[in-house]
Amino acid sequence: MPHAALLAGLLGTGMVATLLAEAAPAAARSGPAARATPAPRIVEYRGLRIPVPAGWEVHRLDRDPDRCVRLDRNALYLGTPGEQPDCPARLVGRTETLHVEPRGEPSAQRRAAVRADRLARHTLRPGAGNDVRFAVPEAGVTVSGSYGGSPETLQNVIRSIRLTGSWPAEPPAAFRRAAPQPAPDLARPPSGAGTGEKRWAKGRGFDTCAAPSLRAMAAWRRAYGIANIYIGGAARGCAQPNLTRSWIRQTRRMGYRLIPTYVGLQAPCTKFKRHRFTARDAADKGAEAARDAAHRARLLGIPRRKPIYFDMEAYNSRDASCRNAVLRFLDSWTRTLRARRYVPGVYSSVGSGIVDLGRARGMAKPRAIWYARWDGADSVYTDPALPPEWWPPHRRIKQYRGPHRERHGGVTINIDSNAVDGRVY
Repeated sequence: MPHAALLAGLLGTGMVATLLAEAAPAAARSGPAARATPAPRIVEYRGLRIPVPAGWEVHRLDRDPDRCVRLDRNALYLGTPGEQPDCPARLVGRTETLHVEPRGEPSAQRRAAVRADRLARHTLRPGAGNDVRFAVPEAGVTVSGSYGGSPETLQNVIRSIRLTGSWPAEPPAAFRRAAPQPAPDLARPPSGAGTGEKRWAKGRGFDTCAAPSLRAMAAWRRAYGIANIYIGGAARGCAQPNLTRSWIRQTRRMGYRLIPTYVGLQAPCTKFKRHRFTARDAADKGAEAARDAAHRARLLGIPRRKPIYFDMEAYNSRDASCRNAVLRFLDSWTRTLRARRYVPGVYSSVGSGIVDLGRARGMAKPRAIWYARWDGADSVYTDPALPPEWWPPHRRIKQYRGPHRERHGGVTINIDSNAVDGRVY
């Protein structure tokens, strides 16, 4: 067998990403057991030595800036994402991933820091969002990670990271992500902004997995006035490099109304095996999701009395135990979010979550719904499954077309299409 191969490429000025295929000495490789164990891969990035678990992909975002940082595939991402990653319209579910990137502007660093010599003892504590984010000051990087059901695998990867040398705490200016400013003629407040702004909006909307760049939002403004944003949740499938308080403030100034959505744990009878609540813990998990959603909304500057929709993907509504668990979860979501003075909403398939909510008795129901039926009909009031008395005017959104690409203002994005006459921010 060949000796270790050194694969090196410049990641940028003063930044080197080295992929090493480490092979053990010949004597140590003898025997069936040794031959069955592949040599570990090591990536060196900005003074950090990062072991890559078997089966993980490694993506260098400097060479592939359009790559979407997906949380549903085992992967290590290195570097700063491009301004407009090419993400699917929607992804639900996540697994173990790791993203290491330059820290950017110091004023934006309000996250926890972990010293490099303490990484070997760093403990990840499970939370509602199934994610972690911290800075490593000696390397001048931010480490972001996601995990599926348990943080153990991701914790082991983080604990095995070692510092091989010091690195300037602040990256070169060329590697800081500068958010582009919208075109001056689009940087205007939304109609009715301020205390007189309507609680609802009516018109065409789109949703996509990762918040587009400000430049893309400006380019699309003449085609759309409403957009969805995925603010968090254990099953949110895309990273959100663009989604910040500033992004929300600037898109609102362009005239957009926003649909904040939280993608948490899913029904016991869905295909998302690593992201389910159970019949036993449905109420507790619903409350936990609502608390986390309200917290993330506040961090993004979304004020109280604005809606947050829970994304409950389609499930087997004929399974009575599963259906009842979903209703207990959504009852708890609604009550807890209401107690935190946000408006509870629910997204689901018209054939499962929405109809089950409409028929249910003796529970707290969401103030607004967002239902999916990909029939191409862009009216929110003509669906035969929804009686007129269910969520009457200004409380409905319909997702009427699934993933497809559209191009506006020279920018192409993979989206779902929506008809809106409902509660928005």
